[in-house]
Amino acid sequence: MSDTALEAVLRHDRAIVTAALVAVAVLAWAYVLWLAADMAMPTASAPGADMAGMDMAGMDMGAAIAPGFQAWTPADFAFIFAMWAVMMVGMMTPSVAPMVLLYAGVGRKAQASGRPIASTAWFFTGYLLVWVAFSIAATGAQWLLTSLSLLSPVMATNSTVVGGLVLIAAGLYQWTPMKGVCLRQCQAPIAFLASHGGFRSDSLGALRFGIKHGAYCLGCCWALMALLFVGGVMNVLWIAGIAILVLLEKTVPTGQLIPRISGALMAIAGVWLLVGAF
Repeated sequence: MSDTALEAVLRHDRAIVTAALVAVAVLAWAYVLWLAADMAMPTASAPGADMAGMDMAGMDMGAAIAPGFQAWTPADFAFIFAMWAVMMVGMMTPSVAPMVLLYAGVGRKAQASGRPIASTAWFFTGYLLVWVAFSIAATGAQWLLTSLSLLSPVMATNSTVVGGLVLIAAGLYQWTPMKGVCLRQCQAPIAFLASHGGFRSDSLGALRFGIKHGAYCLGCCWALMALLFVGGVMNVLWIAGIAILVLLEKTVPTGQLIPRISGALMAIAGVWLLVGAF
């Protein structure tokens, strides 16, 4: 590629980054939708059908997602981890897009080493690494709930008490100072960039910067992700609802209003479930 052509590409870095983010989100959501549809087929045709007969990518996934079946194999754990990781990418990419685009724009104006796109890619990779790490913890939580026979075949808790307690805990967390601190870091990309050293031209620096932003995002959203065990890990409407809530919290300029309203509603719903259970 000639120098003139390369300069023309770099001048369109915002469009390139936007296209890349859209492609990542679309591919991740397409995988989640395919997986949800494939897992739903046995129960749709015959409710209560034996999930152990389901073959997903050559694996016996019924044992991994439904209580009362054989213990997880390493392949089961790897598959469930991959499911969580891809789902987190699909859910979190839209909400981090403003920060990623700002990072690319600042890099372009600074002309840092002439590589704003490469540095932005490293930043985004660091951000996603945090959610990949979270996916390992989520997979472990799913394994624990499955071993205790607390998950249904659709990967939602079959215990009203557990569901109520998770809702209450998530609702209360929405009101905590930690939630507020982390959310403010996510709501103001310009302030975050300015207060944490600005654009990083080197790959390792950009990666670390992405991890730092991802850590704040995790602190903001981890409790909301726990709600997947209440509504169903593969319930597409539930997944979309949580993703939309995350996006609204980060992009709508209402401060703490949205998390506090949603937190109060979660806590009320949790109390209602507990009252119904007893």
